Amino acid sequence: VIKMVMAMRHGTLPRTLHADRPSRHVDWESGAVRLVTETTDWRKDDAPLRCAVSSFGISGTNAHAILEQAPDRPEPAEAPEPALPAGGTLPWILSAAAPAALRDQARNLAAHVTAAAPHPADVGHTLITARSVLEHRAVALGTTAGELTDALTAFADGRSTAQVVSGTADTDGRTVFVFPGQGSQ
Repeated sequence: VIKMVMAMRHGTLPRTLHADRPSRHVDWESGAVRLVTETTDWRKDDAPLRCAVSSFGISGTNAHAILEQAPDRPEPAEAPEPALPAGGTLPWILSAAAPAALRDQARNLAAHVTAAAPHPADVGHTLITARSVLEHRAVALGTTAGELTDALTAFADGRSTAQVVSGTADTDGRTVFVFPGQGSQ
């Protein structure tokens, strides 16, 4: 499937592998089908490219997928200014390996936001999607960057605040093995 998706993306049919001698059980002369013996340009017109991929499993499971080239995406419009979620409260989620490191991270984030002034929604998005999730965690809630940095500073200084909740997460997960029943185990 991946090979054919990439072939559609590049508009090129790759040669058929391991088929140096065509089968004598197929009428190759009629022109209904042909063996691709060398890389070939796939583009003939503006119609979307289509292909079929078959897979035959060792246990008798067969699959057949028909793929069609996706339409061209329009040029993206300029990104809108990030907005606060409905209700206006934005979470900033932090995690660290130790309580002291969590307080340090809160202090450093508050200083960075104060100096660089990024949009609060961008900060929240980055904290949840681009940071490791570790055992010690805290979440600061606020509607403005000022509220959030004040809450982080209070947490970093060890002061109690209603805008920050902290705790630890259980990290004692266990490994799970899944056997699909197709003989691979």
